[in-house]
Amino acid sequence: MAEDFGNAQYGDTARPRRPGKKAGIGLTIFALIVIIVLLVGMNSFYQLNEDEYAVITTFGHPSVISEPGLKFKIPFIQQKTIVSKATKGFTIGYDSRTGESITSESVMITVDYNFVNVDFYVEYRVTDPVKYIYNSADPVNILKMLCQSYIRDTIGLYNVDDVITTGKSEIQASIKAKILERLEKEDLGITLVNITIQDAEPPTAQVQEAFKAVETAKQEAETATNNANKYANEVLPAAQADADEILQQAEAYKTARINDATGQASRFSKLYEEYSKYPEITRQRLYYEMITKVFPDVKVYIMGNEGAEVSTMLPLDDFASREETSEGRTEK
Repeated sequence: MAEDFGNAQYGDTARPRRPGKKAGIGLTIFALIVIIVLLVGMNSFYQLNEDEYAVITTFGHPSVISEPGLKFKIPFIQQKTIVSKATKGFTIGYDSRTGESITSESVMITVDYNFVNVDFYVEYRVTDPVKYIYNSADPVNILKMLCQSYIRDTIGLYNVDDVITTGKSEIQASIKAKILERLEKEDLGITLVNITIQDAEPPTAQVQEAFKAVETAKQEAETATNNANKYANEVLPAAQADADEILQQAEAYKTARINDATGQASRFSKLYEEYSKYPEITRQRLYYEMITKVFPDVKVYIMGNEGAEVSTMLPLDDFASREETSEGRTEK
């Protein structure tokens, strides 16, 4: 400007500024405005997925947004923190990436003073994102320490055979119940979904082989028991059917014998009535009937004295008819 002023003093005409400088300044200002608008927009809108919480903090006061979709917040005033709803997990006793055992976590002592390597997998989920963020600096690490403590405490109540073979389900359930109760007191905003024994084995190869042999024997015993139960299920119905048939036959025989005895008693009662009326005739008739049974094909003839008629005594059909006829005539 000094140069322009000097030129003007000596009579030279002042040269105007070039318009390119003003245009450059305007473009710079426009670019800054666009950048600020973009920053404000990026800081105002965010996308929330279905498996996420958004914790919005306004002047230190948190609120939770759980509905998915495009959301708005006041830029530079409200701060958001995204927390996952999904179930996550961590390992205890081994490295999940390499699979190598971490002996400081896995080696434990049982109630019968045996050492055992036990690996666990822990699953957890955030239930209250505000408490998860603000109630503790590292809630997941606190959960891991609680799991390690209760795992050792529970394993120490069982013998080595239960830990390695038959008691896994009971141990897992006991540990889970203890941790859930403690998490309610700690109020960390997370809950235990599941804790599972991934592997349990003795620390030495020789002991491992011995336990494998024991497990094999138990499986063989269980197989034999199942086969025996299967055989029993096949044989028992047939035996039961045979027993039912025998009982039915016995009942039928019993009924037949009772009916026969009842008939015989009724017959003897009638015979006694007849005997009471005509004892001599009844006695003779019974005698003749017995002779007929003993000698079914024998005929007996009664011959009179000199010149008397010959009468047939056996069979009794004609004889009995004649007796009845003669008795009838006598009664008349």
